[in-house]
Amino acid sequence: MPRFVVLEHTGPQGLHWDFMLETQEALTTWAIAEPPDAAPQVAAEALPDHRKAYLDYEGPISDERGSVTRWDRGTYQLQRHDLDEIVVVLAGETLVGEVTLRRSTDDPAQWTFSYVPYV
Repeated sequence: MPRFVVLEHTGPQGLHWDFMLETQEALTTWAIAEPPDAAPQVAAEALPDHRKAYLDYEGPISDERGSVTRWDRGTYQLQRHDLDEIVVVLAGETLVGEVTLRRSTDDPAQWTFSYVPYV
């Protein structure tokens, strides 16, 4: 089953959370403005793919880009994936529920991250 990780990232651009989904080649990544469980919808920005090493990494990032601390990790099941929407079910240590990522119609790099916990 593919894995996911959420890293709390402190750095020159300020505090944000990196939400990463494992694919065959790399980690598809978004920068989330708030903790993933902070609000029903959170602004997210698509980032370039990251190396799979970040699934297990905590510490400083090269070129003085800050440092990362693991906030959550686990596995996910892909429910739907197209160009403008991705839906996954997370089984993490903190996040257990459904995440929907929707691309903005105004800016393709901007997304909305929605988390609905399973109770």
